[in-house]
Amino acid sequence: MALTKSQVQAALAEKLGVSKKQVGQFFDELAKLAYKEAKNTFVLQGLGKLVLVQRKERMGRNPATGAPLLIKAKKVLRFRVAKAAKDAILGAKK
Repeated sequence: MALTKSQVQAALAEKLGVSKKQVGQFFDELAKLAYKEAKNTFVLQGLGKLVLVQRKERMGRNPATGAPLLIKAKKVLRFRVAKAAKDAILGAKK
């Protein structure tokens, strides 16, 4: 089961010896900074990075009718998980 926001804040506050309010403020500021810098790639060491990617125009199809249609080019936001995080969670490949 996933940890809630308040559970994460409580765990970090206890571990670091600060208040839950301070941990909450840190996460709020981190999020603001990530939103602002995502267009230039925002890296969270050990976790991954936010990357703005330009998708090309492509042909798709309408799932209801099967008719082909053109999907326009657009910008999308991706989160690429760091190798360190993959290795820690999934175990290192041998």
